[in-house]
Amino acid sequence: MTRPSIDLFSGGGDTGRLMAGLDWARTPLGPVDGWPESLRVAVRLVLSSRYPMLLLWGEGFSQLYNDAYSTLIGDKHPAALGNDVRVTLAEGWDVLAPLIQQAMTTGVASWVPALRLLLERAGYREEAYFSVSHAPARDDDGRTVGVFTVCSEVTEQVVGERRLRLLRDLSVLGDGRTVDADATGARLIDTIGGHPLDVPFAAIYLRDGASLRRVAHTGGVQGALPDTVDLADAGPIAQGWGLPDAAEGRPAQVSDVADRMTLPAGAWDDPVHTALTLPLPSGDEDQPLGVLLAGVSPSRRLDEAYRSFHQLLAQQASLALRNAQEYEEERRRIEALAELDRVKTDFFANVSHEFRTPLTLMLGPLADALTDATAPLATVQRERVETAWRNATRLLTLVNSLLTFSSLEAGRARSDARTVDLSALTAELAGVFRAAVERAGLALEVVCPPLPRPVTIDPVNWERIVTNLLSNALKYTFIGRIRVSLDGDDEEVRLTVADTGIGIAEQDLPKLFERFHRVRGARSRSHEGTGIGLALVNELARLEGGEVRVTSRVGVGSTFTVVLPWSATRRSAVADPPVERRGDAARAAVDEATGWLAEASDSATEPEHASGPTVDELAGARILVADDNTDMRAYLSRLLTAQGWRVRAVTDGRQALDEIHRQRPDLVLTDVMMPVLDGFDLLRQLRADPTTRALPVLVLSARAGGEASVEGLGLGADDYLVKPFAATELIARIRAAIRRARDRHDPAGTGTGDAPTARAGAVAAVAAEDGGTADGGTADVVATGRPDSGESARDALADRDGTDDVLDTSWAYPSAPTSAAVMRGDVRRTLCDLAVDPDVLEDLLLAASEAVNNAVEHAQRPSRPEVRVRVQVGDGLVRISVRDFGTWRDRRPAMDRGRGALLMNAYGDVRLVSTAEGTTVTIERRLDDPA
Repeated sequence: MTRPSIDLFSGGGDTGRLMAGLDWARTPLGPVDGWPESLRVAVRLVLSSRYPMLLLWGEGFSQLYNDAYSTLIGDKHPAALGNDVRVTLAEGWDVLAPLIQQAMTTGVASWVPALRLLLERAGYREEAYFSVSHAPARDDDGRTVGVFTVCSEVTEQVVGERRLRLLRDLSVLGDGRTVDADATGARLIDTIGGHPLDVPFAAIYLRDGASLRRVAHTGGVQGALPDTVDLADAGPIAQGWGLPDAAEGRPAQVSDVADRMTLPAGAWDDPVHTALTLPLPSGDEDQPLGVLLAGVSPSRRLDEAYRSFHQLLAQQASLALRNAQEYEEERRRIEALAELDRVKTDFFANVSHEFRTPLTLMLGPLADALTDATAPLATVQRERVETAWRNATRLLTLVNSLLTFSSLEAGRARSDARTVDLSALTAELAGVFRAAVERAGLALEVVCPPLPRPVTIDPVNWERIVTNLLSNALKYTFIGRIRVSLDGDDEEVRLTVADTGIGIAEQDLPKLFERFHRVRGARSRSHEGTGIGLALVNELARLEGGEVRVTSRVGVGSTFTVVLPWSATRRSAVADPPVERRGDAARAAVDEATGWLAEASDSATEPEHASGPTVDELAGARILVADDNTDMRAYLSRLLTAQGWRVRAVTDGRQALDEIHRQRPDLVLTDVMMPVLDGFDLLRQLRADPTTRALPVLVLSARAGGEASVEGLGLGADDYLVKPFAATELIARIRAAIRRARDRHDPAGTGTGDAPTARAGAVAAVAAEDGGTADGGTADVVATGRPDSGESARDALADRDGTDDVLDTSWAYPSAPTSAAVMRGDVRRTLCDLAVDPDVLEDLLLAASEAVNNAVEHAQRPSRPEVRVRVQVGDGLVRISVRDFGTWRDRRPAMDRGRGALLMNAYGDVRLVSTAEGTTVTIERRLDDPA
């Protein structure tokens, strides 16, 4: 073959190379050198395409195609090259012939989007679908001598859509409207019987005590299947169909269906060979609801997609049957839930009453003390009493809101409608906010002209609506204005509260009135709140016969509109005298908002000079307080300043970062829930910055529970204290944290002075909170080595060339799930000043965490309920040892501990020594090896 002949097939991939090596002289096309130019051009076009293409040329319909087409015909390739397509696709020629003949006769192209074709390309008669286009192919003289075929297989799409239709039809039957399970089974089988191409036959068996009972079938299999199956003594027929196995939750595959019955099925009426026997899931995994027996089409391969379809079929059938069986149970559950809701409402009412009584006894004496002219309070005492009074008032407001919302949910709330001047009432309520709005640097516009007629509405509910909308606007608006307007037309009254605040993203608008929903990451003046304000507005508006609408654009502002139809405002007013509660909710909201607007002082709070000879070594320590609650900032500032410390208070994590970079404090005391940047994000940024990695951070939060404290300690917090707290405990923890930090960074210091000692209290706190050890979960922390006096840890490591350890430190933790998180913080602090590659450090922490978790989980009957961790650094190596004091559940093979062992081996060189006294896992890694 000459070079031009070979070049014709170059660039054609594997098929092109096969075509170049084919003896074309033995085909009807003859030698390549004799091919006309039109055929050469057509071949180049086919081989250069990535789309499946087939060229049929000449009276013998000789086939020339590309790589993409070769995958469509399966094992017919490469024998099809140069051969007659009528032979290659003989089984499907009756379908293809008219299309090819039409293209050659008329010279007009055709296209069929989903042509069903019989193919024998994988050892069986397959049902396949193709999107096919046939176009005429012309020779050098313009005569039609062949056909261009461009095709793509759409079998998966066609079959998938067909199966989805069946599943969708079955899902309609799962609505529970049919109470009788037998009738539901019959409806399911009727639906399945309408899709014989995917399910040639099917039968449903339901469990009836210790037996199975067939309730319905389709596909003409009645004589081949048993009517009932005794699960205690199943016969050979039932065993052959796999019914007892499926009844115990084990799916079975029946591969000899053709020997049990003759059933032509599929696209080409071939005999069915395979069936699947599947359990129908129930609430009890060990006892399925019943069994679904479903045939497999002989025209489709039983692949994972087909198996998944049968699983979904069983799940849909189970759902419908369970709904039918549980209909009465569901009704009883609804009745029980209604009773529970009534009890819950009563509980809220009782709890509210119990809260209100002590709150009244708190607020009364506090107000008396503040207004007592005969025995006025000193300035310091007045500040303390005012703080208590403000927060007791806030607590009363929260109690009232929760009670109102509970009543609305239970449908027990009522509207004490009064005929009011709605314009005057709205303007009065908005005016209560004027001082707070102007203090925030905003403009308040109130446009409430008189309405054409009186309005009958509950003034207390209206106050809550206006108050919540204005409070929300003030909370999220930082520049511009807030506009309150009231107008009406012939159909409705409209209250509009518009602001120029941060706006609300479109995806958050549908959830805006859901209870407890809060937009994540939104900038606000405070992170405090219950998350029920807008939900309460929505429910109260509905109670008054109206609705709430909202429009918003991010960065532009939001507009809330409360619409009341006139028909809803023409109710009969109640005759009872009104309760004098007007203005209480508005004043409480303004008091709370005033707290948001109180900015932190620009200067640090200086301690008063202490008298006496005693000198505190921590005197003058700088403490940075980050909390968005004004009263909490003031309280902490007074408390810490009294200790002789200099206190700086900020309102969020971003301000805290700026202040730390401006003047580094000795300790950061931060809340968790804050706007802009919360406490945990602040902690993450501090630990990620090498200059602040060792800065002591004490987290102070209302988030109680082991998960919250473990999260804080796991991020690198030195301590975690839950509100409410004792002032003496807070002072003690701050003192301990500052002392540990100074010992850790004092190269001339004596004693251990290492970070591990600093964690004993935190370990004990977490262990006690999560169940800890029997002795209270205290941690025995021992530091057994440190760099020589006068050297930093980094210098000591860099200068030593001997074999002794530069660092040798150990800890003891309670055998509890929280210990791994505390251990990570200890090891991170111990190694942060050494020349350890950051990637190596993270790998070691992950491997050590898995080792500790394994020790806690797998150590059986430990002689000591603790896990010991030892860190050694020297000779360019870091070695971490984790030891438990129990026996392991499985010792064969030694390192086969599942995912944990794989992770440990992936991140370090791991050795394991197991004795009768316990198991020790040692993880080693070179300091300069991040790989």
